[in-house]
Amino acid sequence: MALPYQIATLLYCFNPHDEVLLLERSGEPNRGLWSPCGGKLHTEVGESPYACACREAEEELGLALKPQDLHLTGIVSEHGHEGAAHWLMFLFEIKPRLKSLPPNHREGVFKFFSRSELAAAKLPKTDLEQIWPLFWQHRGGFFAAHCHCHGDGTNVWTVEETVAATAECCAISKNTGKKP
Repeated sequence: MALPYQIATLLYCFNPHDEVLLLERSGEPNRGLWSPCGGKLHTEVGESPYACACREAEEELGLALKPQDLHLTGIVSEHGHEGAAHWLMFLFEIKPRLKSLPPNHREGVFKFFSRSELAAAKLPKTDLEQIWPLFWQHRGGFFAAHCHCHGDGTNVWTVEETVAATAECCAISKNTGKKP
């Protein structure tokens, strides 16, 4: 059976305390779970992943960003996620730090989490299994991974590319988004 292919961006935003901003989703996919904000590309108009990330940052966070305000940390493809669709997701870290919690949005409510608090948060299964560990390992670098989601709930992961962070990227992600 053929499934639709969804293309989306996820935005990894941090405050000055290096806490990550997550959205408790009020709708599908991932209703009731905490995940980075973001959204689907407008493929019908040829929107790029960077343009989508900037648009979603404006719509959901009220941030006016340019592509240079983003770092592409990863690309994740999911085959047959929940038996409903295939997904291609571009994971962007927003370089400028958020100074305050964004207001609630029609997509859900926002909250900052420390890295250690993520283990107790209700996260999507694929995020918990691999996406968060890969994000932390490659923050400031890059990775590409593929998940083959099976109907019995098991997922088979393949890391297809990995690039370590450079010293400059590490300094950017740990500071305020500006080069040292």
